[in-house]
Amino acid sequence: MARDNRHGRSGPRRRGGEISQDWVWGWHAVKAALANPQRTNLRRLLVNPARVQDVEADAVRLGLRPEALPPSEIGQLLPPSAVHQGVALLADPPEPMTIEELAAAGGGVLVMLDQVTDPQNVGAIFRSAAAFGARGVILQDRHAPVLAGALAKAAAGAIDHTPHARVVNLSRALEVLTDAGWRAVGLDGGAPDFLAQVLDARPTVLVLGSEGEGLRRLVGEHCDALARIPMPGGMESLNVSAAAAVALYAVVQAQT
Repeated sequence: MARDNRHGRSGPRRRGGEISQDWVWGWHAVKAALANPQRTNLRRLLVNPARVQDVEADAVRLGLRPEALPPSEIGQLLPPSAVHQGVALLADPPEPMTIEELAAAGGGVLVMLDQVTDPQNVGAIFRSAAAFGARGVILQDRHAPVLAGALAKAAAGAIDHTPHARVVNLSRALEVLTDAGWRAVGLDGGAPDFLAQVLDARPTVLVLGSEGEGLRRLVGEHCDALARIPMPGGMESLNVSAAAAVALYAVVQAQT
C-alpha cells in the first residue's frame, strides 16, 4: 500500500546509497518477525542446527532457506554484545504507519517518545506498549533508533505486534491527533498534578521525554495536561522505560 509521507516515513532506509541491512536476533524477536505479514525483504535466516525445525515451517512459507550455523559463527555476524540464542534474521524493519493512520485507531492509548534514543529503553517501551494494548508508538524520524538489533531483542517481538509511526515534527503530530479526538498527557517530573489526577476515559496519547532532558518545551506546550508519577520512596525519577510501564498501567486503569 502506498504511504502518505507527510508525517510518516516510507520505503527502505538507505545508508551511503545502499539499502540498510538490519539483523534481528533472539527467539521471541525472530519468531515474531517471521509471523508478521507486513515484513518485507527477508534475506537471511541463521539458526543453530539443533533448532532448525523450530523455524522451518515459517521459513518455507516465506520462501527462506534456513542456514544452519553453530552459535559461534552466528555471533561473528552480529555485534559483540548480541545475545542471539542461536537464531538471527536479516530483514528490513517493520514498515511505519502514518500519523493519520494511527490517529484513526479508534481510542485506547498511543505512546509518543520525545527524543528517547537508547535502543534498550525504546525496546522495553515497545514491550510494555504491547503488553498494555497500546494502539501504537510514535517516534521521531531523526532522533530514534532503528527497530532492529538490541532494540528488537529488548522488545521481545513487540515491534512486530505494535504499529509505529515516524514523524518529523512531534508538535505537528500532536495537532493531528488532537484534531482526531485524542488527548495528550505528558510526563513531567516538575508537574503539580499526579498522573491519576489528570487521566480519564478519553483516547490518550502518553508523551514521554528523554531521561536526561525530559519533555522539550514546545512538545509539552502541545499536551493537554502534564503530570508526574508519585514516588513516595524519595527517588527523583524513574528510567523512562519503567516510567512508561507505570504510566501505561495507569492509563488502562483510567479507561476501564
